[in-house]
Amino acid sequence: MEVVAGASELPLPESFLEFLNQNGLDPSIYAASQSTPRYIRLKPGCKPELAEIETEMKCKLEEVCWLPDFYYLPPDVRIASTKAYQEGKIYGIDASSGAAVLALDISPGDHVLDLCAAPGAKLCMILDLLGGSGSVTGVDVARHRLAASRTMLQKYALGDQCRLLVADGTTFSLTPLRAQSNSKSCNSMVEENSKIYNEWTPRRPWKERKRIAKASKTISQIEEPELIFYGRQSGVVGLSKYDVYRKVNDHEISQFGYDKVLVDAECTHDGSIKHIQKFEQWGWTTLPRRVLDAERTDDLTVLQLKLLINGFRLLKVGGSLVYSTCSLTVAQNEDVVERFLLEHTSAKLLEIDAAKNWPCRQARIPKALRFDPLTSSTSGLFVAKFTKLNA
Repeated sequence: MEVVAGASELPLPESFLEFLNQNGLDPSIYAASQSTPRYIRLKPGCKPELAEIETEMKCKLEEVCWLPDFYYLPPDVRIASTKAYQEGKIYGIDASSGAAVLALDISPGDHVLDLCAAPGAKLCMILDLLGGSGSVTGVDVARHRLAASRTMLQKYALGDQCRLLVADGTTFSLTPLRAQSNSKSCNSMVEENSKIYNEWTPRRPWKERKRIAKASKTISQIEEPELIFYGRQSGVVGLSKYDVYRKVNDHEISQFGYDKVLVDAECTHDGSIKHIQKFEQWGWTTLPRRVLDAERTDDLTVLQLKLLINGFRLLKVGGSLVYSTCSLTVAQNEDVVERFLLEHTSAKLLEIDAAKNWPCRQARIPKALRFDPLTSSTSGLFVAKFTKLNA
């Protein structure tokens, strides 16, 4: 494969340049590969220790003026070995990802669904914003990636209000546990024969560990959600397995569904400079299979639409949903949103109030926004916000 430098500092291959051209994207967005800063979020309450953290890192943490509690530092600074990182006072998250979370306009007491939760940084930010109230349900189809999210929650001591479920986000049907508290089973026989959840512990019986190890060696379609973590205040403790996994009808969802839903969908990641940089290590020959394959892209847009549809189904009337991807292509963003709106008359696009000072521009669809890596110094991001009207 011939490699062409083009207008980028990265040695972009011809196939990728063609992909960019087909999607009306300028290769110069990747010219910022060495200058895009590293972003971190400072855990609430840790600001008095900022000077100490800067001394250890030997660099100044510059505040991101348009995003509370976010700081940027030189891209070559490594945070994993620092005391602040190891003690859970900071975590890495791109500013554009933080913007997607901020667009939800989370309020204390909200019940939030993160439908594509792994690897967990946005999940942590959501929990930070809730401040010990409400609840968060994190869902992801990849068990090992969701396990990494669980590790993050434990490291940053943010898991009290959270439950994590390995599940297919396109078919996931469990509502916040407040719905169960309003409509518990009256079947005493079911209750008597159902498991009651005690406080979660990482220790698992030998038989369960053996079952999980066996399942990890086989690739099969997920049929039922698997609860792999729940905090003390997540609503799970003390409930029966029947009530935790009980599905409700659409009428109940309209009343007791999630207040906020984040659908940060799987995509080709072409808007992430750091992701594209990885192909220098992975090998550019793997790029067509991972990013450019037309069949894979078609499959992705179908998946993205299904995730958006199901996330909206689980949203209560009057709630807010944010759809985002780190792709810069129209097919994975505006086209998906337009198809969704055609099929769902109860969906309405909203202005993102928090975005007044964001370094982004309007997308092709009014009220939807785009972060451009070159002009925003972040990863590329598309973000659209919806509310659900009475049917």
